[in-house]
Amino acid sequence: MTSATHRRPARAGTPAPEPAPTGRGSEIGRRMVLTLALTCAVAVGTVYFPQSISPLIAAGLHVPPDAAALAVTAVQAGYTAGIFLLVPLGDRLPPRPFLATLLALTGLSLLAAGCAPALPALIVAGALTGVTTVAAPIIAPLAAGLVPADRRGAVTGTLLSGSIGGMLLARTFSGTLGERLGWRAPYLVAAAVTLILAAVLALTLPATAPAARRPYPALIAESLRLLRTEPDLRRSCLYQACVFAGFSAVWTCLALLLTGPAYGLDAQAAGMLALVGGATMLCTPIAGRLVDRRGPGPVNLICLLGALTAAGVLLPGASGGAPGLAALTAGTLLLDVAMQSGMVANQARIFALRPDARSRLNTAYMTCAYLGGSAGSWLGTRAYEHAGWPGVCALAAALTALALARHVLTPPGRRPPRGTDTGDRLTEEQSANRPRKDRHVAPAMALPQPPRQKERDATRPAADSTGAGLVPAQTAGRRGPAGRARGCAGRATKPST
Repeated sequence: MTSATHRRPARAGTPAPEPAPTGRGSEIGRRMVLTLALTCAVAVGTVYFPQSISPLIAAGLHVPPDAAALAVTAVQAGYTAGIFLLVPLGDRLPPRPFLATLLALTGLSLLAAGCAPALPALIVAGALTGVTTVAAPIIAPLAAGLVPADRRGAVTGTLLSGSIGGMLLARTFSGTLGERLGWRAPYLVAAAVTLILAAVLALTLPATAPAARRPYPALIAESLRLLRTEPDLRRSCLYQACVFAGFSAVWTCLALLLTGPAYGLDAQAAGMLALVGGATMLCTPIAGRLVDRRGPGPVNLICLLGALTAAGVLLPGASGGAPGLAALTAGTLLLDVAMQSGMVANQARIFALRPDARSRLNTAYMTCAYLGGSAGSWLGTRAYEHAGWPGVCALAAALTALALARHVLTPPGRRPPRGTDTGDRLTEEQSANRPRKDRHVAPAMALPQPPRQKERDATRPAADSTGAGLVPAQTAGRRGPAGRARGCAGRATKPST
């Protein structure tokens, strides 16, 4: 077995090898993947569970409901800032202490929120919680570098299933616990679970070396530069931003539809309908395995067509009654599966671009996705005001059609030429230790030769890269000007026979 610093030189046109994890125990098994998925569930659930207890916060702190909603907004705003400011550090800091520290800070922030005496303190603690609970977008690129390429899609799907489970179950968990024990109980329980996970990861997560040693300002700027130089990153960001915008528009206006005159239900009906999306947890691992076998392009096509179909299935929901509710259930389920499965394909594509910059790639990707979701919520509200539920469905269809048109116009398997900023790259340490390539480039395919030509080739002396072993007539054309001059001088001084 050859060492990492004495690999056989790669032939031209083959992708550069990815950085191998360093440190003992760098390979992660199924148990570690499930632990990371649970961590993603808790981290993402921390962002969403305050939504269900906002009325309880208003009653407990004796503030208006719209003022209590600021505690929810603070967590989401902090989460967006944390993605942009902290996730790029996943390429510069060792993952094990970095994740353990973030989870510990998240647990302490949740503890402070659960003990907040007034609303301003709760808002500040919520913002700090959002900034530090960015473990999920850090774990995804970390796990992609700790598993073989043929398992990357399946592992990404498993981690995304954990995030989806946390997003869906956090509302039910906090609402049930808050009704029984008060609004502080969900914060305190979440703090205890997060601190336990911080200790578990500090002891069990494999120790790996950071992929980059650049200063922090350069890492922040790198996320923006990657958007400019990586076409596949821009492509994935466009897909996810468009589909997530339609997803956010539908779910933002769904509560308005269910509480309106067409159905006359309460706000909890939308939360119960969200539990139907739990089936997405079973679909994303399947999508990941399909990405491993077929590549992200075909999976993107299926997901975009599914999201476009979901917009049509949701349209009869405006009629109300049992048929309308069935259409809403089927449409939201199809939209959830399409959006989350497409995210698996998009992340698998971007993680293959730059093995040494996966966290920075994920930063750019997640920032664009959440910007698209925020824009979709605003556009969906405007569409519902002017055109009702059919306008929201038309908006979701138009956004998905935009991404689908971009995908159809991009030929599958199209890759930029080697030597550009879009190929796989080695880390700086591996680039320094990598041996020089042979000057010869092997032909892609040898043409068949006639039998006589094969006999002449068999009797001809072998030649190396310097022309040794060839007769003078064969090497005359390979000499430089000085060599040709020496050859002429030799022939002029040779005595005639």
